[in-house]
Amino acid sequence: MSLKIIPINKPSITELEISYVNDAISTGWGEKCNDYIYKFQNDFAEYQQSKFALATSSCTGAIHLALMALGIKAGDEVIVPDITWIATVEPVLYIGAKPVFVDILRDTWCIDPEKIKTAITPKTKAIIVVHLYGNVCEMDEIMQIAKDYNLVVLEDAAEGLGSEYKGKKAGSIGDAGVFSFHGTKTMTTGEGGILVTNNETVFEKAKVLNDHGRNPKDPENKMFWMREYGYKYKMSNLQAALGCAQIRRIDELVEKKRQIFNWYTTLLSNIPGQLNFEQTDTKNSYWLPTLVFNKSLIFKRDSFFELCKLNKVDSRPFFFPLSSLPIFEDKKENIIAYDMYARGINLPSFHDITFEEVSKVCSLVKEFING
Repeated sequence: MSLKIIPINKPSITELEISYVNDAISTGWGEKCNDYIYKFQNDFAEYQQSKFALATSSCTGAIHLALMALGIKAGDEVIVPDITWIATVEPVLYIGAKPVFVDILRDTWCIDPEKIKTAITPKTKAIIVVHLYGNVCEMDEIMQIAKDYNLVVLEDAAEGLGSEYKGKKAGSIGDAGVFSFHGTKTMTTGEGGILVTNNETVFEKAKVLNDHGRNPKDPENKMFWMREYGYKYKMSNLQAALGCAQIRRIDELVEKKRQIFNWYTTLLSNIPGQLNFEQTDTKNSYWLPTLVFNKSLIFKRDSFFELCKLNKVDSRPFFFPLSSLPIFEDKKENIIAYDMYARGINLPSFHDITFEEVSKVCSLVKEFING
């Protein structure tokens, strides 16, 4: 047995990234301390076909800034999918707003537009949609609901970089979109995130909030004077340099993810379960190959993870329903979310994984379910 661990994810780093970061370390100070940040923002906005981009220290920070710039306040209600990572919801709590958890669709595992409609109240001000594991939300229906009820839409595309909906990049369709560049994501800046929008007012508000409340357009502005308080979610120039190199390779990185997923599709074709779904008129970037086993199979998830650990394969569980966490109230009427999570697993998909390593992972899956 090989002693090499097969990780769930890790970045793809080449000499290009190293050269950019070395340049930032050597020259990116003083008057040049923001050069890579500005370049990264411009390059990312161009890739997304969005007018504006604001790089941040994390996707969580980008969500916080976006919600505030979109006008969300304490006491407001924000509709969110019940299946997502907690970072989608924490900024709602920072503001003092209330997350309202709704169920997901059985095929894409993304938020159910029909359940959005039934969750709207007079206090509802926003919808956060999540392009889960690279799967794409039903954006036409969601944007129409938002228009009908005068709501804003924030796309959490942390896991959806490179995915597309009817020719538009995931994250570019709502009033604002956010992305993560954590080391596990399709592209990385080590840590970090970014906010994109086509709304100049939202962008300018987010910029002020991200600079301790300082507004360079304020005629009374001085170096250490500000009219209102703000935050600092700024990305460093070094991180942005890494991002500039990665965005140059983004098409290659996304296509490699799709190739890896196709390996899984071929090798797991007879497994009683569902892999990530790519609906008509969309492109799934397949950030993380995910397998949800059929209900007919008695699947003991923790035992499977133990088998993976023994064989030096890293794997992850499907997200818990957020409403099942101790800090929230159970919402078991979200039937699909509560039914599905215990049957779902995430499989390794780092860019340098080989077909032989994917085959090993798939063999473990088959060994486990066949007993």
